[in-house]
Amino acid sequence: MGYFSDDELSSMGFRHIGRNVRISDRAALYDVDRISIGDNSRIDDFCVLAGSVTIGRNVHVTVFCNLAGGRAGVTLADFSTLAYGCHIVAQTDDYSGRTMTNSTIPGEFKRERSEPTLVGRYAILGTGTILLPGVTIGEGVSAGAGSVFTTSADPWGIYVGAPARRAKERSRDLLQLAEDYRARFDGGA
Repeated sequence: MGYFSDDELSSMGFRHIGRNVRISDRAALYDVDRISIGDNSRIDDFCVLAGSVTIGRNVHVTVFCNLAGGRAGVTLADFSTLAYGCHIVAQTDDYSGRTMTNSTIPGEFKRERSEPTLVGRYAILGTGTILLPGVTIGEGVSAGAGSVFTTSADPWGIYVGAPARRAKERSRDLLQLAEDYRARFDGGA
């Protein structure tokens, strides 16, 4: 996997680009002036980022992920992870048949839903997870592969299924490791 150089990243016109950011040169980036990426984050091959997207620090977006921020925005908080092929959308067409759909149709003939979508700190979304507009994934949530979130997920749960449902509690042991990590690399920040 090849990455854009620091010089290439700084010349792209991001709203914000942190230190030690790695973005595959095979990722597709649209509206970069609306994209912010924090320190030590990584975006792998064949990912698509478009619209308003905010990525915190130490976030990993693995191959084939789609972050469609649209107007409302997608946010990935610090230390979150997206496994292969996750799709997070903040904007979607009305599928009811009452209006037309797709990007080639002028706005007067369709209705879109546009709501901010958030993945909380320490959350990990398994392969193929889907988040629809307006969903908030709480801090520390773990989602099993193929989970589909049509509603928000409360913190520190393990969720599975389509639609996703809370299966059990997730351990918070990683919070001590995160504290140790920050103490070592950030002086406790």
